[in-house]
Amino acid sequence: MAAAQKLQRCVVSPTGKHSASIIFLHGSGDTGQGLRAWVRDVAVPDLAFGHIRVVYPTAPARPYTPMRGALSTVWFDRYKISRDSPEHLESVNAMCSALGQVIEEEVKAGVPKHRMIIGGFSMGGAMALHLTCRYHPEVAGVFALSSFLNKDSVAYKAVEERMRVGSGLPELLQCHGTSDDLVLHQWGEDTAALLKKAGMATTFHSFPGLHHQLCQPEVELLRSWVLTKLPPLKLDP
Repeated sequence: MAAAQKLQRCVVSPTGKHSASIIFLHGSGDTGQGLRAWVRDVAVPDLAFGHIRVVYPTAPARPYTPMRGALSTVWFDRYKISRDSPEHLESVNAMCSALGQVIEEEVKAGVPKHRMIIGGFSMGGAMALHLTCRYHPEVAGVFALSSFLNKDSVAYKAVEERMRVGSGLPELLQCHGTSDDLVLHQWGEDTAALLKKAGMATTFHSFPGLHHQLCQPEVELLRSWVLTKLPPLKLDP
């Protein structure tokens, strides 16, 4: 089996001692730099911290079936953009391996998994849920913005299995605009309900009138939530 592809990334370094990390995954067709610029434009003040490094990886370009096989920077393929479609697990699992290297680099930098949060926008949020529910449940939290999982996702089964054996899972923060016409608000709500039913601690926030986009109140909510999960250590300046 070929080694997982090393992903390009954009990094926002902490202003003080690095003691925690966020891995923030972009939506389909975007890049780490693109998402970082979007967050900077939306968030006042910026989503930056004294002790937390924010890592924005970029998905490699691959053929994307909903675009008739055209190349796009997507974390995985989809048969179609629908909750009723089966998951393209081969591509999901391959990217879980590649993103596992990004996580491991943070561990090598001295940040244990329990001092990390993984999340994303749209497809990036779905990718984050696969990563945390199936492979890296030790992280401090997971967030999914304008995201959904397919209704028969293996992520639900992974949560159920971890609950069955008494293992822990991170808390999930979900945010979704009520006017999203690409990833329907109902899809996000259904995802949250199924994860909660499986046993995951979930919080779902609706943003009235918001389309498939980020907004400042949402990023501000995310910032506050991050700091409850990854507070500065006593030794941090």
